Amino acid sequence: MMTILAAAAQEPGTLENITKTFGLHPALFIAQVINFFLVIFVLKKFAFGPIQTMLEQRKNRITEGEEKLKRIERQLAESEETTAAAIAKANEESLRLITEAKESAASLSEAKAKEAVAAAQGILAKAEAAAKAERAQIAAELKQEFGRLVTATTAQVTGKVLTAEDQSRINQEALAKVEG
Repeated sequence: MMTILAAAAQEPGTLENITKTFGLHPALFIAQVINFFLVIFVLKKFAFGPIQTMLEQRKNRITEGEEKLKRIERQLAESEETTAAAIAKANEESLRLITEAKESAASLSEAKAKEAVAAAQGILAKAEAAAKAERAQIAAELKQEFGRLVTATTAQVTGKVLTAEDQSRINQEALAKVEG
């Protein structure tokens, strides 16, 4: 452009040649410049202004959304930590309860075993006492029956009727021989 202006300054008809060649009319050029600035003003006022305002609002909403997201992530991390701590505490509590239950079951089992042993010993003692009593009763019955048999046999062998005193003496002698 400098070369054109320099050439136009050296030759007086050069500027006219350029305006003819390019079809440059000064009045139209000035009107176009005014139109250009009017279009820029209208676009800035009615198009770019609202668009910039809308973009600024979106930018603010995006920034707020990012802040909320960070806050939610922090809360989630805290919640996970709290949950993990609660789970760990629950696991410890359950292990403690299981241990206590095992210990309680062991002591209860031991106590029940002792009770069972004591009950079994009581049953054995009662059975032994009952067996001794039954043996004593059977022995008494056996002695009585044996005495009756000895008395009856003696009565048949001797052929006489024995008195109660004779029967008692024979029974005692026979029992003494059997027991001895």
